[in-house]
Amino acid sequence: MSRIGRLPVDVPAGVQVNVQGSNVQIKGPKGELKRTFSSMIGIALEKNQVVITRNSDTPEERALHGTTRAVIANMVHGVSAGFTVVLEIEGVGYRPELDGKTLVLHVGYSHPVRVEPPTGISFEVDLKTRQIKVLGYDREVVGQTAAEIRRVRPPEPYHGKGIRYAGEKIRRKAGKAGKGAK
Repeated sequence: MSRIGRLPVDVPAGVQVNVQGSNVQIKGPKGELKRTFSSMIGIALEKNQVVITRNSDTPEERALHGTTRAVIANMVHGVSAGFTVVLEIEGVGYRPELDGKTLVLHVGYSHPVRVEPPTGISFEVDLKTRQIKVLGYDREVVGQTAAEIRRVRPPEPYHGKGIRYAGEKIRRKAGKAGKGAK
């Protein structure tokens, strides 16, 4: 039995879970998520807990068991508390701004780069620490949006300039050794 898959997902107060076969719909204060899972996995709502079961021990069902439970747990957490990814900007003159809901990045190009938030995503900018917070209720969309922002100017290994995740370690390279001795 999958150690992750056998654990039930607790449904907090204020979150509604609707299970119809392999279709799961979850509503909460932050938003609403719908997803269709494989019909090989059984999903049931029992006493404010979502229970995931499997019928056999085939490798396909074993692989889907823990994954299904993790995705449902992320859906429940997202609509109740939400997800946040923090990005940091490093570099002289590099800075983020907010223009309404649009994120504007000044990261060394001849023009500012504008990033429009997808549905369900919002940005917060701290000008003092040059941090960008990507907030949302769908974990996949939050992570994808943060990756697209990072892709605008990834951190480079020589000076460390660029956009990185908070806490991300950049392997630094040594530059040129300098002019040779005569």
